[in-house]
Amino acid sequence: MRAGLGVFPTAEGGPARSPAEEACCSAAMAEAAAGCVFEDIRYEDIQVEAAVGRGTFGVVFKAVWRGKVVAIKSIESDSERSAFLVELRQLSRVNHPNIVKLYGSCDNPVCLVMEFAECGSLYNFLHGAEPQPRYTAAHAMSWCLQCAEGVAYLHAMKPKALIHRDLKPPNLLLVAQGTVLKICDFGTACDIQTYMTNNKGSAAWMAPEVFEGSNYSEKCDVFSWSIILWEVMTRKKPFDEIGGSAFCIMWAVHRGTRPPLIRDLPEPIETLMTRCWDKEPSQRPPMSEVRDTMSHLMKVCHIRPKPSVWHSGTAGRYIYLQWMIDDFSCSLV
Repeated sequence: MRAGLGVFPTAEGGPARSPAEEACCSAAMAEAAAGCVFEDIRYEDIQVEAAVGRGTFGVVFKAVWRGKVVAIKSIESDSERSAFLVELRQLSRVNHPNIVKLYGSCDNPVCLVMEFAECGSLYNFLHGAEPQPRYTAAHAMSWCLQCAEGVAYLHAMKPKALIHRDLKPPNLLLVAQGTVLKICDFGTACDIQTYMTNNKGSAAWMAPEVFEGSNYSEKCDVFSWSIILWEVMTRKKPFDEIGGSAFCIMWAVHRGTRPPLIRDLPEPIETLMTRCWDKEPSQRPPMSEVRDTMSHLMKVCHIRPKPSVWHSGTAGRYIYLQWMIDDFSCSLV
């Protein structure tokens, strides 16, 4: 392992935990994971390569384990421990093609070993890469369908369903040349039976009942999904025109502001989108209905995105796609 790339910082980036602190966190991991099945991985079997990003908590590294490229997610401070244990507990319960896979965990140092997404986040694909990758409405539909499938699975889990609570493009990863979407970052996920009033999620995608401090349900994920749909259809950051702080966005959403409607967006898609961002959670459809509606629309429209050739971007820094499917025109009203 190269200096400075370990899961916990070296002297250059701050002190690592003491043996006593590691033991405490390991005990907490064991308690959090009680009843869950995942592999206990030896850290010595992992070859850490480089830091690739951050999640809701901790740093994410690219690494190799058993000849497979993986992502290693660590915690940097005790304040991140709670979210770490939540993600460990929740990811160990799930198994779905549209949810990032947990291979196991290490207890010294403490980290999660997960599936690596070679295409990065949907957010970076939409807004961060240069030259800007080209995609079509067909791909936007496919990504949103896959997101809905993953969330519908979470909401239907037994005996305890899960609410993600932080759905947004930075937490949606792309693999398989950008054709497969996977939900990640479960540090704020919770059981559906939990009485929830605490403020989780990011302002631009957050349902109004969440930041208003009201009791909320799985319908908060439905609201977030509708904002994601708008974002991938327009390739614009939601509420970017408002500017200012997160409070400005929350105040606008509280007062009924939503992203502008999209000119030439097929009516069934617009209807679904506006139903999902309704002020009243009870008026939003369940995610199972969102999934079924999107699946039906994909079949009716014969939408199936296919990537062609991958190319290196400027100075080899980015990867982008040349898509083969024609666009249907979408513009802001």
